[in-house]
Amino acid sequence: MTAYWCEYAWLPSGLGDGALVDVDDGRIAAVTSTSDSPPAGAHVLRGVVFPGFANVHSHAFHRALRGRTHADGGTFWTWRRGMYELASRLDPDSYLRLATAVYAEMAVAGVTVVGEFHYLHHPPGGGRYAEPNAMGEALREAALAAGIRMTLLDTCYLTGGIDAPLSPEQQRFSDGSVEAWAARAQPRTDRGLTRVGAAIHSVRAVPPPAIAEISTLVEDRPLHIHVSEQPAENEACLVAYGRTPVQLLADSGALGPNTTAVHATHLSTTDVEALGASRTAACFCPTTEADLADGIGPARELLDAGSPLSLGSDQHAVVDPLVEARALEHGERLRTGQRGRLTPEELMTALTSAGNTALGWPDAGVIQQGAPADLVAVRLDSVRTAGCHPSQVMLAATASDVHTVVSSGRVVAVDGQHEQLGDVGRLLQAAIEELWS
Repeated sequence: MTAYWCEYAWLPSGLGDGALVDVDDGRIAAVTSTSDSPPAGAHVLRGVVFPGFANVHSHAFHRALRGRTHADGGTFWTWRRGMYELASRLDPDSYLRLATAVYAEMAVAGVTVVGEFHYLHHPPGGGRYAEPNAMGEALREAALAAGIRMTLLDTCYLTGGIDAPLSPEQQRFSDGSVEAWAARAQPRTDRGLTRVGAAIHSVRAVPPPAIAEISTLVEDRPLHIHVSEQPAENEACLVAYGRTPVQLLADSGALGPNTTAVHATHLSTTDVEALGASRTAACFCPTTEADLADGIGPARELLDAGSPLSLGSDQHAVVDPLVEARALEHGERLRTGQRGRLTPEELMTALTSAGNTALGWPDAGVIQQGAPADLVAVRLDSVRTAGCHPSQVMLAATASDVHTVVSSGRVVAVDGQHEQLGDVGRLLQAAIEELWS
């Protein structure tokens, strides 16, 4: 049994002070209130202790593009050309090294579970590895090395656009058919800290009959889909099918409480109602959506309609869950001219329990008995957080203020250093330089 004493703890009942969290076999055995002094033998976590953060939408390999796509401006579609070039350079070994560093960067920032939207399945040109899931296994090993939980969202990718063939760069993303995708992705076996879900890349990459087929195959597994990230996607869908992407997904049986619409940026009122009525979740990636000039989605309207909100770092222009949460609120302010569109409690729910639920870990993301022991301690005495009320520190802090991260009961990061992997910056530098050399 290990005990962690929290100066302040973000509990289901609200912010509490002097909380003792007992941990047994990676899970919280008990949470009790204590005096202002930590009991003897307990690990002391000063500042505000939150449940572990969930990064619901990640493309690990995109991290190698950070700081390399800005010189010429451009659009999402021009950025995508650089992404294809990067993808062509990766194999299972280099992906393991890169993803290990990326997940370690997440861990020191307070992420204890990641949803990896994985479509980089095969060798360049569309051949096959001797182990068909070699790239997915590299991601799984990377998450284990970084000490965080993962949901591998194995992605079906069939076309290069609506009624368009795959480009040469896209060949390695595709299995060729739903049947071949399912055969490779099956059996969807959960192993320890890793779970397996599914993803439909987008209505551009998967035709309606295939969307319907996948929706029946995934059963109660998490199903994630890029939805209405770009106006051009909506326009193409309307021309081809006479429906928006959300309406197409609804008609194909893809919406529901196990589904997460990623981005959900350019939505009609009818789209919002359909997502909310079906209890389909929405994952916003504010720093990526800003970096790629995607736009600002209707977060408040989705939440009010019944769609749980979660957050992801997507292409990792920034890996900082606290900044993502703050950017969600700031986007609402910029979009509407109103402050306080999302409360601190709603922002933290998006970062923790709603995110874990979207990834198939419904008992996680809370500091209570029986939950995975995932804890993130944020200091209250830095130049950013000094003077903050503890209940609002997430509106001022950054990942630099995360001083201790506990994942499944084990300390994985202290003061920006990974306990097992050491200097994360060094790991990232080596992995990324290898790819671009």
